[in-house]
Amino acid sequence: MRAGRPADCLESAHMVTPSIADIFRARLLQKPYLSPTPLASYPLLDRSTGMSVLVKHENLQPTGAFKVRGGITLLGGMDPRERARGVVGYSTGNHAQSLAYAAARFGAPCTIVMPQDSNPVKTAAVRRLGADLVEFGATFDEARVHAEELAVARGMRLVSAGDEPDLIAGVATAYLEIFEQEPELDVVVVPVGGGSGAAAACLVASVVRPECRVVAVQSRRSPAAHDSWHAGRCLRRPNETGAEGLATGSGFELPQSLMRKYLADFVLVDDEEIRAAQWALIRDARTVAEAAGAAPLAALPALRESVGGGRVAVVVSGGNVSEAELRACVRASVSEGGAVA
Repeated sequence: MRAGRPADCLESAHMVTPSIADIFRARLLQKPYLSPTPLASYPLLDRSTGMSVLVKHENLQPTGAFKVRGGITLLGGMDPRERARGVVGYSTGNHAQSLAYAAARFGAPCTIVMPQDSNPVKTAAVRRLGADLVEFGATFDEARVHAEELAVARGMRLVSAGDEPDLIAGVATAYLEIFEQEPELDVVVVPVGGGSGAAAACLVASVVRPECRVVAVQSRRSPAAHDSWHAGRCLRRPNETGAEGLATGSGFELPQSLMRKYLADFVLVDDEEIRAAQWALIRDARTVAEAAGAAPLAALPALRESVGGGRVAVVVSGGNVSEAELRACVRASVSEGGAVA
């Protein structure tokens, strides 16, 4: 952290805003490893939401989440000597899988710190990919501090979960695909934990489709990114959501700076609304989404008036659902009706 910056701003030592050229370079780095994901419409989903909805299926990535785009870009673009030292990451799961997947592809040592009692689907995947998994602390923020210590002790490159230009450039390729698949899109709704996805969406939309509004969504039980954006500075907030992909307790300066410049709106949803949206995606789009991946759909009722008759894309950022989460979602659908609207 740079001297003189507020303690609530989580920041890496390499704060450079990525450009559209960086995003195209990221696409070239990804090409041997990743394929475009579908942007699909579902009549039943349109009917249940009362909107024209397109679903971006990042749940179909090799790791089950959009973060893999960033991992491939970062590891693929590293100096070989730095890559040989290895990387240390901290995550609630999808960022962890991204780094582990990319490290395996490029032959780099990889250590991942995840909170204890993390999603078992994600921890098992990290281990299968060959990373050294360290489970530490009860929250994302406690895992982050331990990762910082391990990176120093092991002489490895710490990879921030938010303040990494290469990660933002990497995940931005998803939004290039979205606008290629639907050039006349009016709104994109993006889930936010650290904010790399929303920042990436903002960067791409500002260049290729400035008329498109980018809207971010986070859980009301972990509102650090939301509150940081509204306040215009990084803040710390309680981190209590069950949606691990949205569970951060502090804002990250790089994505926040991009969101402050370009983001149209930032809304909060309840965990119960997210659970209903998970069921709606299963019922109406035959899509299994983890909680963070369903959050954009959960935000649509709050956006209905501003969206009007426009075309809206919701980014299903991941599909790494634990058995317990899936069972809870189905039980809730029976007792609550599973409605999004």
